Amino acid sequence: MSTASSSFTLISKYISIYAGTPIFILGVAGGVCNLIVFLSLQTFRHSSSAIFLTVMSFVNIGQLVTGLLSRIMISGFDIDWTRTSEFYCKFRIFCLQFCALSSYTCLCLATINQFMATSFRIRWQQCFDVRRAIIACGIFLIIWIAQGIPAIVAFNLSYNTQTKTVSCTITDASYSPYYSYVYLLILQGVLHLVIDITFGSLAYWNVRQIPYRTVPLVRRELDKQLTSMVLVQVVYKTAVVVPYVTILFILYTADLSKFALSIVQLNFLNFITGMIYYLNFASPFYIYMCVSKRFRQQFVYVVSSIYYRKAKQQPAGINEVTPVQ
Repeated sequence: MSTASSSFTLISKYISIYAGTPIFILGVAGGVCNLIVFLSLQTFRHSSSAIFLTVMSFVNIGQLVTGLLSRIMISGFDIDWTRTSEFYCKFRIFCLQFCALSSYTCLCLATINQFMATSFRIRWQQCFDVRRAIIACGIFLIIWIAQGIPAIVAFNLSYNTQTKTVSCTITDASYSPYYSYVYLLILQGVLHLVIDITFGSLAYWNVRQIPYRTVPLVRRELDKQLTSMVLVQVVYKTAVVVPYVTILFILYTADLSKFALSIVQLNFLNFITGMIYYLNFASPFYIYMCVSKRFRQQFVYVVSSIYYRKAKQQPAGINEVTPVQ
């Protein structure tokens, strides 16, 4: 192994342990906190955008567990389950595709819904109710499950005679063009970003017009809160997802012999951008806490007023006397 390759491997190990582990722990904890807030407050349970963000929190946790955790084990502790188990090789690829696309879709639906909810047209405002939001989530989840089935067939354990190692890679040549140009370029790259940016910009313009319209105060504040939460997350997602998808697309499609960077350097860039990529799934809770004062108050209320009080209400013990009702 060359000196450069050894250095990159060592750096990757330290980044995985000391950066990847906190991202994983904080990301899972933040996802759980999002679920607690969204599922505990009636305000969010009756909001279609909050339904999309709730489903997104579930799949974000799945993405961190199946994607980031295994990356930490591979780079940080040299434990690669994808090389020893063909089932895990296929299962991980399927989960990575399903969770990522489901997360992108939920944010796209939330952005579209906020555009419609803040629109001047009454009919558009009533387009997404809670029932339709749940149905839309269910339909897209089924679509992404079907989309991931070919990956289960195409990815297998393969022995590389040059490196003399086993890796989880595409063994079906007919699947490679779809993976590179449809999954990576369109589904992971262009499509959801165009939708987010387009409808996010329209929603931002609508929100700026709300003070000049006769909208009930409670609904006005909820629309402003959800729109700000969604829009900041759209900007943040664009910044952390695009570099990773770009490097991955280059690795799968470009003629690497024409690049000034070596394959070792590109793999290291893929690792670095991959770590940044997982911030998209780990950070929503912290974005909401920073952006929305109302969300901070709601989180404190849920933790202190609901769960803390329930914890204090202990059942009467054997030797305690309870009043007769």
